[in-house]
Amino acid sequence: MHLRGDDYDARFTERAAAGLDVHGEAAFVAALAPAAVLDAGCGTGRVAIELARRGIAVVGVDVDPVMLATARAKAPDLDWRLGDLASVALPPDRFDVVVLAGNVMIFVEPGTEAAVVANLAPSLAPGGALVAGFELRADRIDVAGYDRCCAEAGLEPAERWSTWDRRPWSTGGDYVVSVHRRP
Repeated sequence: MHLRGDDYDARFTERAAAGLDVHGEAAFVAALAPAAVLDAGCGTGRVAIELARRGIAVVGVDVDPVMLATARAKAPDLDWRLGDLASVALPPDRFDVVVLAGNVMIFVEPGTEAAVVANLAPSLAPGGALVAGFELRADRIDVAGYDRCCAEAGLEPAERWSTWDRRPWSTGGDYVVSVHRRP
């Protein structure tokens, strides 16, 4: 079952109420000390809203109007944009970090992964970081394929982890958090 909007968001509200940390992605990004972040594939805004709460300027982009409606309802003052990550117009050199949290790379249209990375990379300020965390599944992009997409977009590998709380990366894991930088 694919949950959208308020139903999707309720899962994280319930987890937070149970005392679970639902802000691992935001904490990871905030530790990079960015002034401006693009939450690419922002969904209901969980990461973007937490980053804004931490004093970081944030823009959220998502292709799903139902998910964005939930984000807008929770944080109407933030900059929410409807768009496909492979083609949405973004200002160049604008963001210190572009984050693809919550498995965005396995939810983009199969075959568009390189176009997504190529479209997002120019919006990074020089030295900026593209940060992506996603589940590793046989039917979706793998680590080597993602690294190729980043290299083709002019990004260089910087860090790789198994989790948002920086557990060391090991080949054969089922999740990856990769940081690539724009030189």
